[in-house]
Amino acid sequence: MASFDTTSKKQVETNPEDFVYLCFKFGLENITVLEVVTPEQPTIEMHQADVLIKALYDGKEVLVHFEFQTTDSYDPEMPLRMAGYIIRAIEVYRLPIYSNVLYLRPDAGENDPGKFTQNLENHNISIEYQVFRLIEIDGQEILDLKAAGLIPFTPLMKRPTDLDSEQWLRRCVQIADSIDVPNKPEYLGSLAVLGNLVYDSQTILDIISEETMQHPPIVEYVAPQARERGRKENTRENILELLTFRLQAEVEQTFRPALEAIDDLQRLKQLFQAAMRVETPEEFTQALNENTE
Repeated sequence: MASFDTTSKKQVETNPEDFVYLCFKFGLENITVLEVVTPEQPTIEMHQADVLIKALYDGKEVLVHFEFQTTDSYDPEMPLRMAGYIIRAIEVYRLPIYSNVLYLRPDAGENDPGKFTQNLENHNISIEYQVFRLIEIDGQEILDLKAAGLIPFTPLMKRPTDLDSEQWLRRCVQIADSIDVPNKPEYLGSLAVLGNLVYDSQTILDIISEETMQHPPIVEYVAPQARERGRKENTRENILELLTFRLQAEVEQTFRPALEAIDDLQRLKQLFQAAMRVETPEEFTQALNENTE
């Protein structure tokens, strides 16, 4: 599982109420978190929904679903993925569902319409979900709320206009260090892992060291994820360089989005092997679409 995905889910498991309140824009008081649900759907072929939280809303059980997405989804596109998650969760749990997708990278989710639609006469389908792009969320508001589960995400959120990016990261670290959590190095490590999507890892470690004196303990949380991310990025670039050399220059633009959406290193290695064999762009498209499960 990708480090960003794992880190995101850890925050939900620890502080599910913060994510439920985010779903409702912190505007509800009559909702109570019951439990984080582990999706177990052995009879249904589907990717597991990232997070399902069972809650009481106006005295009735509901599900709150969050799908964490680092980049845009292309195969399938996010509306289709979300429609599948939503319908299958309703089928399995027989509960109303409030479904959300949360995009981590600043450039992700810009074109997500927040709904799946089929417009056919007498067979219309419309399934809606809520889209959250971290870069559009007011980070200072989250810091002021002291929402422990969301604070590790604040380096990726919209910063105050009077702060540059490094000043904003420093403020996020300061507030994170003030939060009372059982394992402070792990908590700060989560902020470092997520922040690495937009900040250099050494910059993050330096600021955490300066502000909290927690630099040595958090290396164990940050270094493995940083190395893993680097291997994936290098493999993607190697695939694109190889395809460009063997086929044509235009293939980089064609295949980069699909490769960036793949977060499994083993799958990327398989595609690198495929890139060495294919003779046409169509053959590599076929390799991308192959079911490797």
